[in-house]
Amino acid sequence: MTFSVTPMDPGEISRIRILPDAGFGTLRTDRGALPLDRLDVRARISGLVARTVVRTEFVNVHDVALEATYIFPLPDRAAVTGMTMTCDDRTITAELQERGKAREVYDRAIAAGQRASIAEEERPDVFTMRVGNISPGERVVVELSLVGPLPFEDGEATFRFPLVVAPRYIPGTPLSGTSVGDGWAPDTDAVPDASRITPPVLLPGFPNPLRLGVTVEIDPAGLELGEVRSSLHTVVDRDGTLSIGPGERANRDFVLRLPYAGGGETAIAVPDETAEQPEGVYQLVVLPPAGSAAPRPKDVVLLLDRSGSMGGWKMVAARRAAARVVDTLTGADRFAVLTFDHQVDRPQDLPAGLAEATDRHRFRAVEHLAKADARGGTELLSPLTEGLRLLGASEGRDRVLVLVTDGQVGNEDQIVRDVTPLIGTTRIHTIGIDRAVNAGFLGRLAALGAGRAELVESEDRLDEAMEHIHRRIGAPAVTDLRVTATGLTLVDDDRSPARLPGLYPGVPLVVSGRYTGRPVGELVVTGRTRDDREFRTAVAVQQRTEPAIEAQWARARLRDLEDAYAAGDHGLEHRIVATSLRYGVLCRFTAFVAVDSRVVNEGGETRRVTQPVELPDGWESPWDAPAMVQLASAPMPAAPPPSGPFSTFAAESSAGSGFDAAAGPGFAGGGIAAASPAGGRARRPGVRAAPAMMRASKARAATGGAPSLDDMRALAATEARRLREAAELPDWERRELLDDLASRLDVLVGSLDAAEFAPLRELVATLRSDAPTAEKWTAATDVLTAFAGAAGGPTTASAGGAPADPAGPTTGGGAERKAFWKR
Repeated sequence: MTFSVTPMDPGEISRIRILPDAGFGTLRTDRGALPLDRLDVRARISGLVARTVVRTEFVNVHDVALEATYIFPLPDRAAVTGMTMTCDDRTITAELQERGKAREVYDRAIAAGQRASIAEEERPDVFTMRVGNISPGERVVVELSLVGPLPFEDGEATFRFPLVVAPRYIPGTPLSGTSVGDGWAPDTDAVPDASRITPPVLLPGFPNPLRLGVTVEIDPAGLELGEVRSSLHTVVDRDGTLSIGPGERANRDFVLRLPYAGGGETAIAVPDETAEQPEGVYQLVVLPPAGSAAPRPKDVVLLLDRSGSMGGWKMVAARRAAARVVDTLTGADRFAVLTFDHQVDRPQDLPAGLAEATDRHRFRAVEHLAKADARGGTELLSPLTEGLRLLGASEGRDRVLVLVTDGQVGNEDQIVRDVTPLIGTTRIHTIGIDRAVNAGFLGRLAALGAGRAELVESEDRLDEAMEHIHRRIGAPAVTDLRVTATGLTLVDDDRSPARLPGLYPGVPLVVSGRYTGRPVGELVVTGRTRDDREFRTAVAVQQRTEPAIEAQWARARLRDLEDAYAAGDHGLEHRIVATSLRYGVLCRFTAFVAVDSRVVNEGGETRRVTQPVELPDGWESPWDAPAMVQLASAPMPAAPPPSGPFSTFAAESSAGSGFDAAAGPGFAGGGIAAASPAGGRARRPGVRAAPAMMRASKARAATGGAPSLDDMRALAATEARRLREAAELPDWERRELLDDLASRLDVLVGSLDAAEFAPLRELVATLRSDAPTAEKWTAATDVLTAFAGAAGGPTTASAGGAPADPAGPTTGGGAERKAFWKR
């Protein structure tokens, strides 16, 4: 099959032109290349499913055995279903194990001199691979197998494959002791695994460190395929296979857009052939109705990231995107605009709260946005919290929060944990602007708010993306969705998404989950339109053998469970591990590990090298690097180069590895130690916490654990106030509010045995019963008001204010560290 591929126009090419292969800050080594020699991405697209094999080739050019570490991205919705390691004509198939056990197996193999590899998930879109005991002159190939869905909207599917982990802002106080990873950032009390998500970054001018290949085969699977568009790379078609040209660098995402016509509503059941009783996984696709009633007035809070990582074209695009949001408002709406970096700013001459969307107010807001420039660090939690609290007071209006950012933060779990109780019925839409965006985190935020995540990788993509957001800011066409079945039984606890979003114009709803019984009958979707009419559609169940559907459901379900864990429900750990192992899909609590039985390195002595990654295309040069890459508690250098990920790459510890840096004027070679002897991990110079910081870290650790009684009383007062303000809403909207309230309370107190929380646990049971909505509403208002007023009236969080970390102490000072993936 031959495809028509539209390349980039000259203007787009000029914006993403790569740097020459030599220049200021170039590094050289007298022993040849870095360990990762080749990266191949081979994708096969069938309809709306992408099956991908990622092939990494590591080479040891040294005269001692090597352990290589590679921190890399993968599509956040893809399921990693397998791994193999090949060397010396032997291929070892990896085994998926509980993460702690897998690490023990790997460490024992390395100490015994056996060749081994391990792949671990750090974030939904950030992974770590280690390959140990690579003999001198040897080449080891590790392949990962993935399967994932292609997002589809307005007649177009998108295949996006990330190729670089961009530097992320790391807040918090550095922890003492040995880092859990080899990255440039120290672990902190806010991001206890920061050193595992911050690989060293090459300076501009460093020769292309690896050979990159990307190939894509497309099978429309019965759909009509139009002109395929490549967003950031020039793509050639060779006999129906699309590929990038030679010499490309892994410094931006690979994006294809595939216009499809045809298709419709489907309900597919995939039986589990290994189960004793009939059961399996289903996937349901539902189309929205053609029209809907006019939306209600809305309150909109717009958050614009102006941190240092947003410099260059991203800041221009972000300002345009934010201005488009303001322009969509009508005179019946209210709004607020917050621009943020390490502080939060507002437009002058606008009210402190929500302003009426008059022409004058909208002009002032756009004027403020036009003056925003990139600076400082990405303190995202504060503006998110402030924005959600502004919307918490809305009455009789749709609540919408729009976040425009690149999402480059490391404390994702902390943000998810702290904002989850505040979201309520607010729709959160995220606009990720970058060529290496933190898609996983922005997707999580949008899922928590039942909203939309839109990724913008170039200015040419902006108008199309903002058209989508414009439609989504209005209320969805159908809400209060429910899925039932005839002929089989659905397992409601295993549905994904756990909270069904609304049906939006032009966007099909995809729901997956587990079922029991014979796969026959229909799946029925019901809901209420905006004019309070019943919506109903029934789709006949079709039985198929399609492992991709099973893997995609498992991945989505694991994401839901991990988000609930991050929000405080730590009783889910066993369930997460069991789901991952049963369906063979990698998650943050498991790892793939492969061990060669042969001993190839007597004594197990190795030299560790962490593969540095590219500076994302379009990012500022390191001597202009802003504070986003600096820890607030770390000392700032007096002169360039800055410490942190933009330091000149010194791939050598004090013991010496054969690398040396030939830095340009003003640049020394004493930056990140990306290689170190096996006995210890290198730390970034100057980031050891001062004694006062250690004491602060210990104090934070001491307050960890479950939410306190005062925290819950303050939360109950907020929830009770929200219910009183929403008392006049239509019945279906109040049902949705109560459902959301039950889920929040269950996460917070469902696993707590303390007698003080018994009224809230009983309220959860009431809200999930079949009682009438009016009865549930009265019970919730009374219980929350009484609980908030117990022992002297409502309490509020202290000035330092945030609830204690439900994950327990992450350590500071001499406290024992928890396993870094358990927070």
